[in-house]
Amino acid sequence: MYAAAAAVLLVVAAVVVGHDIQQRDGTLRVSWPPLYANWLPHVGPGTPAALAVAVLLVAYGPPLAARLPWRGLLGAAYAAASAWTWSLALIDGWHWGIARRLTTKYEYLQATDRFQNIPETLREFTRHILIDSPDHWPAHVAGHPPGATLTFVLLDRIGLGGGAWAGVWCLTVGATAGVAVLVTVRALAGERLARRAAPFLALAPAAVWAGTSADGYFAAVAAWSVALLALSLTAGRRWARRGSAGGAGLLFGLTCYLSYGLTLIAVIGATVLLLGGVSPGPAGVRLRVLPYVLLGAAVVPLVFTAYGFNWWEAYHLLVERYYQGAAGVRPYAYWVWGNLACTVLMVGLATVAGLRRAGVALLRERSAFAVLLAGSLLALLIADLSGMSKAETERIWLPFAVWLLAAGALLPRPRPWLAAQGVLALTVNHLLLTGW
Repeated sequence: MYAAAAAVLLVVAAVVVGHDIQQRDGTLRVSWPPLYANWLPHVGPGTPAALAVAVLLVAYGPPLAARLPWRGLLGAAYAAASAWTWSLALIDGWHWGIARRLTTKYEYLQATDRFQNIPETLREFTRHILIDSPDHWPAHVAGHPPGATLTFVLLDRIGLGGGAWAGVWCLTVGATAGVAVLVTVRALAGERLARRAAPFLALAPAAVWAGTSADGYFAAVAAWSVALLALSLTAGRRWARRGSAGGAGLLFGLTCYLSYGLTLIAVIGATVLLLGGVSPGPAGVRLRVLPYVLLGAAVVPLVFTAYGFNWWEAYHLLVERYYQGAAGVRPYAYWVWGNLACTVLMVGLATVAGLRRAGVALLRERSAFAVLLAGSLLALLIADLSGMSKAETERIWLPFAVWLLAAGALLPRPRPWLAAQGVLALTVNHLLLTGW
């Protein structure tokens, strides 16, 4: 409770100080600091469904998670997370909640028609990153490697073009991130903790943003890369270990071409390699899977490089573009802690309380679960200190936050904490019109 109270005070301070700075000189460049949102109390078609899902998960989530067969639990967790994310998105209506989000002037769909010749566009991609370059890319296209925009280009090529299909894709894929976390926790720390974590991953406040941005999709790809890495260390058969390791590398390579900042998922991956499984295995197992991870990780970079896209050149140009925009005036002194207030709103008080318990467990017994949470928190803190995430972290940090949500497994009385998670998400989604 002390940890949760401190988190509440952090959010209150970020709101009060943020509004004062924004009203004084406008340098925060957000309308309702610390979130990128506007104050607009409202209800929508998703309101009844969101309330129902929250009540059902609080009432029946913990006992069902304890009783269901493992595969049934994974399916139920995905169904619950999907229902929760869809209902929250529909509070803002179909048009703004889903179909229009990825079509605004900053988003990926603004540039899909410029990928008529994909190889040529990849070769020319870096020439359009800077604001003063001819036909510069929209903010999100310039701010990400081309793998992000290519996702929606390829959806369009198979007949699933437009904002509605893009939104459905992000919602459908993004809801699998929690399943990947459950698979990882079971492999590294045991099934009991994975079962206890399941309701908290399903009823996540982060779903407010996971359902309305491409970052939910990025989070799922990154989470499955870590999950496959964990499986490669615990699989009994050699072919399963090699296949999982190669798949982990392949998805990590893709992750790096979806978002530059998600190279930090390597910190979580390194934590998984350090842990090695529920039963400590010999270092040789880790060394044997590592070449397959590296081989898989090389595939996507090699393909993009062969088509003329230079990741390092693009990243350095992105840093320049980043400071050409709002980041050039947003004060680091506020956002370095204001971002953490955004994180509290994204992961909820249950996660904060669970992380406090994880810290104790880490110091006393160095439990595998606590180490995994510590690695995830470390990745997020590195992103924060880098200064490359000033504001909008409620969506940008989804790939890190999804791991922290599992900390709810350490709470002895889950229902009140789950209720707090649901109330937070419903309050934010009904009082604010989020930008993403």
